[in-house]
Amino acid sequence: MTEAFKREAKLVYHSGSFDVVQSGDHVVCAVSGQPVPVEALNYWSAELQEAYAKPALMIERLRGLDRL
Repeated sequence: MTEAFKREAKLVYHSGSFDVVQSGDHVVCAVSGQPVPVEALNYWSAELQEAYAKPALMIERLRGLDRL
C-alpha cells in the first residue's frame, strides 16, 4: 500500500537535527525523487541541504560529488 502524501515540508538541515520552516508530511529524496515521511527522515546533508530516502542513496550522492 502506497502512502498518500499531502504537503511537502521545507526543512533546514543541521548536523544531527533539522528545523521545520514549512510544515508538511514529507520531503523529497534528492537522489531518487521519492517522498520520505518527515517522521521517518534519518539521512540528510547539512552542507548540501538535501534529504535522502536511504543511506545508500546518500552515499551515492556524496560519491558522485567526490565528497567520500
